[in-house]
Amino acid sequence: MAEKGSTNRRNGRKDPTELARTAVTTLAQLTGRQPETVLGLHKEDDGWQILVEVLEMRRVPNSTDLLGCYAVNLDRNGDVVGYARRRRYQRGQTGGDE
Repeated sequence: MAEKGSTNRRNGRKDPTELARTAVTTLAQLTGRQPETVLGLHKEDDGWQILVEVLEMRRVPNSTDLLGCYAVNLDRNGDVVGYARRRRYQRGQTGGDE
């Protein structure tokens, strides 16, 4: 298994799977909430931005659960340098894509 911030041995580039795993794990630790899925990964000039969907509040029925979309920023080494909730919405709500 690769280490945090690991690189692809063939070309020296960061492994997107490891970047996403770092973002998800760190976000869960910082918020105490359960990440559901990675919505996106974007290379930026100074690192990476990972969008993660997080379960914020369980409800009955589960189609009314509250979810949050979080942007997690990683530096060039793959270390988390910040995060912010972008929006909050009910599961199954349509529209509002970023």
